[in-house]
Amino acid sequence: MFNSFGNIFRLTSFGESHGKGVGGVIDGYPAGITIDMDFVQEELNRRRPGQSKITTNRKEPDKVEFFSGIFEGKSTGTPIGFMVLNENERSNDYDNMKDVYRPSHADFTYQNKYGIRDHRGGGRSSARETIARVVAGALAKIALAQLGVEIKAYTSQVGNIKLDKSYLEYDLNTIEDNPVRCPDQAKAEEMQELIMQIKEEGNTIGGIITCVIKGCPIGLGQPVFGKLHAALGSAMLSINAAKGFEYGEGFNNIHQTGAEQNDIFYNNNGKIAVRTNHSGGIQGGISNGEDIYFRVAFKPVATLLIEQPTVDKDGKEVILQARGRHDPCVLPRAVPIVEAMAAMTILDYYLVSR
Repeated sequence: MFNSFGNIFRLTSFGESHGKGVGGVIDGYPAGITIDMDFVQEELNRRRPGQSKITTNRKEPDKVEFFSGIFEGKSTGTPIGFMVLNENERSNDYDNMKDVYRPSHADFTYQNKYGIRDHRGGGRSSARETIARVVAGALAKIALAQLGVEIKAYTSQVGNIKLDKSYLEYDLNTIEDNPVRCPDQAKAEEMQELIMQIKEEGNTIGGIITCVIKGCPIGLGQPVFGKLHAALGSAMLSINAAKGFEYGEGFNNIHQTGAEQNDIFYNNNGKIAVRTNHSGGIQGGISNGEDIYFRVAFKPVATLLIEQPTVDKDGKEVILQARGRHDPCVLPRAVPIVEAMAAMTILDYYLVSR
């Protein structure tokens, strides 16, 4: 139950970081959709490790194999099963963490909840689980493209280095022009330098990803516990290391008055429109046809390659220095994950609305 996401469009994922592989079963996908396999693989390539100097150097091909639900290149409406094999795990890197709790990691909570945990790479708590989300998100993007829906996310802040303009002032088609996935090339270089510095120190850094959904139909979302922004928030906060979510102006303009924040309706050549979009494309929990935009804050990765005090399973105080291959900053690889979760949410709520 809690390894499944969605109402009608539904993903159930499985697998661990150092197990046989990671995969999933997608139910409720519309029939007759032409599946671009190259696009699905490209989305996985954006998420995979070892793609640049600022990510973990674990080398995985992350090739997806589909087992069902697709015939002659089109979805059949039946469950779509898929899997990505793990090929480059180094489990002995985690031997010294077997009986030790990494600070701010899931080690302690998993051990106490289940009485057992897979210490190799964090097991199910590893971000490698997000492979299944990216595959399902890629399929959701393909279906949404037929409705004219486009979803783009980008890194808007790393540490104290941040973009200071609205997404409307950037060319979001340039996001892939740098390894940070930032549409401001000068800021991207600064961000990359900071991440490299942090990596050399054996430390980690967090930041913010901004996501924009264009072309979303009017009317997605249900009162009162099925609000669209609540669903997007839930989806984003389910991603590893996500610590905060805001949509529209969020926390930025709480100092403004209602007269300044209200989105004024007007007649635009016979069509009702708004002069501003402070609401972020959602009003009353229901999409209004404007761009939906939101931000997700990600904490610094919990596993550091420097010494930290902690305790072992018996409560004895010890010093831990983690080994292995870890991201110094999760943001560049989290961009396609944010897009995937947004796509899955919008497609699911579109199907619910029908």
